Amino acid sequence: MRELGNKDRPTLGLLMRRIRARKGLTLREMSARTGIPISTLSKVEYDRLTLTYDKLLAVSEGLQISLAELLGGAVESVDVDAGVTGRRSLGIVQDAVRVTTPNYDYYYMCPELRRKRMVPVITRIRARSLEEFGELVRHSGEEYVYVLEGAIVVHTEFYEPRILLSDESIYVDANMGHAYVAEGCEEATVLAVCSSADDRFLEALMSRHGAVMG
Repeated sequence: MRELGNKDRPTLGLLMRRIRARKGLTLREMSARTGIPISTLSKVEYDRLTLTYDKLLAVSEGLQISLAELLGGAVESVDVDAGVTGRRSLGIVQDAVRVTTPNYDYYYMCPELRRKRMVPVITRIRARSLEEFGELVRHSGEEYVYVLEGAIVVHTEFYEPRILLSDESIYVDANMGHAYVAEGCEEATVLAVCSSADDRFLEALMSRHGAVMG
């Protein structure tokens, strides 16, 4: 599998600069709205610093935009409940938004589509034991995970751990506690597709581990 991400992918800094320019704000005005120091915002905009989840929320609230818009740029006004929306988005890794947590690197695919009922994510799994991972995670909806490279152990609240090798997959109720850790390798790569009817589903996914964006 080719290397995930490169300098062409939309970084948090690039997205923030675009949004600030669109709203006609200076760094000082943005700092006043978000409560984040000018020096910090400047470093973030030039990709020398990332933000924790609470700071991301401060930016989205201060600029009066959704966290989803901060992740991916311009808002798309499409009624997903309509019979035929005609929506389409190519899933290119270089265009994904990368989010880093202690256990995983997430690549959120097709970020320009809003109000997705499915959230496709390519994930690099670094944690190699449940002790290293920490508490099982839970979120609304369901989750499908397909192993692209390496092997993983799937830990769930109600079942014995299960090892999945490359080209194997699992479908789980995500309300049940679950965790994925690498097995017999430094790092495993999976494709996860998460679904939920929750309108704030993406924000809920982002908040699970106090994620920072890169």
